[in-house]
Amino acid sequence: MAANEIDVFANEEKRTLDLGGHVGFDSLPDQLVSKSVAQGFCFNILCVGETGIGKSTLMNTLFNTTFENEEASHYESDVQLRPQTYDLQESNVNLKLTIVHTVGFGDQINKEESYKPILEYIDAQFERYLEEELKIRRSLFNCHDTRIHICLYFIAPTGHSLKSLDLVTMKKLDSKVNLIPVIAKADTVSKSELDKLKIKIMSELVSNGVQIYQFPTEDEAVAEINSSMNTHLPFAVVGSVDDVKVGNKMVKARLYPWGSVQVENENHCDFVKLREMLLRVNMEDLREQTHARHYELYRRCKLEEMGFKDTDPDSQSFSLQETYEAKRKEFLLDLQRKEEEMRQMFVNKVKETEAELKEKEKELHERFEQLKRMHQEEKRNLEEKRRELEEEMNAFNRRKVAAETLMGQALQGCSQPFKKDKDKKNGCFCERVLMLLNNNTDLSRYSRLITLMHYFHWT
Repeated sequence: MAANEIDVFANEEKRTLDLGGHVGFDSLPDQLVSKSVAQGFCFNILCVGETGIGKSTLMNTLFNTTFENEEASHYESDVQLRPQTYDLQESNVNLKLTIVHTVGFGDQINKEESYKPILEYIDAQFERYLEEELKIRRSLFNCHDTRIHICLYFIAPTGHSLKSLDLVTMKKLDSKVNLIPVIAKADTVSKSELDKLKIKIMSELVSNGVQIYQFPTEDEAVAEINSSMNTHLPFAVVGSVDDVKVGNKMVKARLYPWGSVQVENENHCDFVKLREMLLRVNMEDLREQTHARHYELYRRCKLEEMGFKDTDPDSQSFSLQETYEAKRKEFLLDLQRKEEEMRQMFVNKVKETEAELKEKEKELHERFEQLKRMHQEEKRNLEEKRRELEEEMNAFNRRKVAAETLMGQALQGCSQPFKKDKDKKNGCFCERVLMLLNNNTDLSRYSRLITLMHYFHWT
């Protein structure tokens, strides 16, 4: 009954009462302004473009300062995002500015590897903010909000249309961040070609379903200027931090042999339009769109993954405790199922390993038996060869003893006197025979020498 009464009162038409005097709550906007100024603001810019296209120069020109930035090369193996945070002050307003550069973008052949790190970085900043929201003790006002508020996509004016890398990347980014395409280094293209290039780019974006950020027209104060600026997209910009003397004044410009291109001259480029729309008119809308549209989409998807859901006006409200318990039970059941699968997988793996080990053991045993048989066979052959060698050595020793005996007899016969005409000849021959016997072990030659010695001895 109480709930029905609340619904009835809520549906009743609200009444407007006239005040009898000044109360003071008309100062609430001033209070909000004072509080916001005291707290400060943050603004995060993501610069996506190829190396050397002029991202850092445009940021320096946009904020009329020089940011410290490391120069990148064309030899990066992958895309790296380098955020740099600066504290800026203008009048009494403090701004914490974060500029994120995509180092190495466009230098890879694989287009997926070019845009994927950018998407991961944007989601990581949303995840960081969501974690802070889900804490028991939150401090959203004190934490540094790193969510990307605006993405400036730099298009190279080197062709007559967008590259496939540009279309793929912008298509992936348009649902995650406020996207504004800009034509960099617009002074390299003539005025007529630049107008044709703008029309071609917008036509390709529309035909491929790429949704870029449109300046809001709901507020009457900025509706007219935003409507006109929406027709100038994409902005053709030129950046420069050099002061050049034009006439009697110093201006930001790029000096060429044929003349100069003034950065803040709207007849030369759209830099002034970009700065007005980005910083002076629509900065708060960019911050609001990031929170209300892109972050809310990410948050909704994450909470739906966690099991939370919205209730219709006609349906009953749900309990967070019950949802948490149901999700926890589901998680535990899923964890138990995965543990059982891992256990079964481990058992199967153990069985497979045991079967493989048994097979290896069987192969090793067969190999051992084969080597054992080979060893026994080689041992028998070795024993047989040893016996043959021993027999040959015994026969050799017997022949040697016989030869030494014959040699002794020959020497004894040579020592007897011979006839005078043969003494000299036989003596020399005996010496040669002894030398040959001492230096030769051939038994067949032994026998021939002994025969010759007997011949000379008995002649």
